[in-house]
Amino acid sequence: MSKDTIVIREIKPKDNAQIEGVIRACFHEFKIPLEGTAYTDPETSSMFESYQNSDDIYYVVEANEEVLGGAGIKPLKDFEGDVCELQKMYFSPKVRGKGIGKQLFETCLKAAKDLGYKKCYIESAPQLKAAIHIYESFGFEHLENGLGNTGHYSCGVWMIKDLCD
Repeated sequence: MSKDTIVIREIKPKDNAQIEGVIRACFHEFKIPLEGTAYTDPETSSMFESYQNSDDIYYVVEANEEVLGGAGIKPLKDFEGDVCELQKMYFSPKVRGKGIGKQLFETCLKAAKDLGYKKCYIESAPQLKAAIHIYESFGFEHLENGLGNTGHYSCGVWMIKDLCD
């Protein structure tokens, strides 16, 4: 698959089933717990509807009409201040290792700044080593504990970055 056929765009209603499939497949592939993660979030099956507020956005990676990944920005739930959360960043094996994750990550961080957020928070699972490496390369720092109330008690990796840098 050539890189020039890949598009990063805002989610559309027709993308729901495909992005849900990509997200859920990653949990099985990497043997991530299903409970206490994005796998059991009610919004995972209705991603378009879940990102329709003025302070959030979700992007998908598409190639030849197929959704192969995505990530979004939302306010960090039950947390005071201008902190957003990078959410539901998952990719099909078809696009991994091609630099698409970094492109999407940069797109999300720019959107977070444009939406007025001062910090970006991420929760991840220790199994997702490649993703954690990308977060670290972008200057995200590890935290001892989680922030806000995401409901993702099975994650175990918490990171934050100041967007004003």
